[in-house]
Amino acid sequence: MEIDPRRLRILHEVARRGGVMRAAEALHLTPSAVSQQLAQLEREVRLPLVDRSRRRVTLTPAGRVLAGYAERIEEELVEARRELIRFTERLAGPVAIAAYPTVIRHLLLPAIGALAQEHPKIVPSIREMYGPPALHALRLGEVDVAITEQDMSLPLPVQPSIAVHPLYVDEYRIVAPPGWPEIPREVADLAELPWVAGVPDQACGQALERLAGLHGFTPRRVHVIQEFPPTLALVAAGHGVAIVPELALLEVPAGEVVVTDIGGVGARRIDAVTRVSRTRSGEPDPVQAVVVSALRQATDLLAPQLAHRFHPTPQPPPEGDLRA
Repeated sequence: MEIDPRRLRILHEVARRGGVMRAAEALHLTPSAVSQQLAQLEREVRLPLVDRSRRRVTLTPAGRVLAGYAERIEEELVEARRELIRFTERLAGPVAIAAYPTVIRHLLLPAIGALAQEHPKIVPSIREMYGPPALHALRLGEVDVAITEQDMSLPLPVQPSIAVHPLYVDEYRIVAPPGWPEIPREVADLAELPWVAGVPDQACGQALERLAGLHGFTPRRVHVIQEFPPTLALVAAGHGVAIVPELALLEVPAGEVVVTDIGGVGARRIDAVTRVSRTRSGEPDPVQAVVVSALRQATDLLAPQLAHRFHPTPQPPPEGDLRA
């Protein structure tokens, strides 16, 4: 019995992605080509592997068994590539990274700049993706690294298929319009104000929900905005207050919005997420590992800038000042 390993990969993709259409997209083939390869594989093993009696294509018991072996073969190939990298002087290859605008601007651009200097044969490509879609793309292998955000009050998702690499804890600030006659000074002042709110499944939306629940008020969400630039533009124009992380305020001109001194708002965590290797060594992919390392170096350089702007060290009073 001869089995073509290329057809095993197609079977593996059909099993992993739940259908012929999605497998065809991932493999850059037509659905008919995928179906033909599956039919040829069935002829090779002399067993039906795909149940075509239903509207959605599913694998037969024999198909699921063979797909399991196909997955192990794929893992062995990943392990072989990892071992071969050890014989090369420089890491090389493409790496797809899912991220969102503030991280792309302030962390990812410096990181890929450092990668270009230290590992010029690594070729990064950036996909602007958020939250669950980014993690879904990671699990399917469409991206290699996903940078995620999450309100610090929420537990980390525990999933055996992914590894979480902490990058940065980004504190929230309440911002208000500069033209308002009274700027809110404490959380109680926020209860009746209009909000430029974040979307519910992103960190700032989660933070507003937590803050309102903790202090017993229902926020008046006049606007619900996903991106920080339009959020800050609406605040600057007087349309409401907002919760934004310090990273989003790094390049906002002084005076455009009022950054209040209201404390206890919390923070979001920024993480790099990679797939867990199920190969013999269990080690992360070397290319992904250097990407995570470059991101951590970028956060190490960024942290002092944020601390200087938002948490300045108090200056000692002049010598002889009786207020000391």
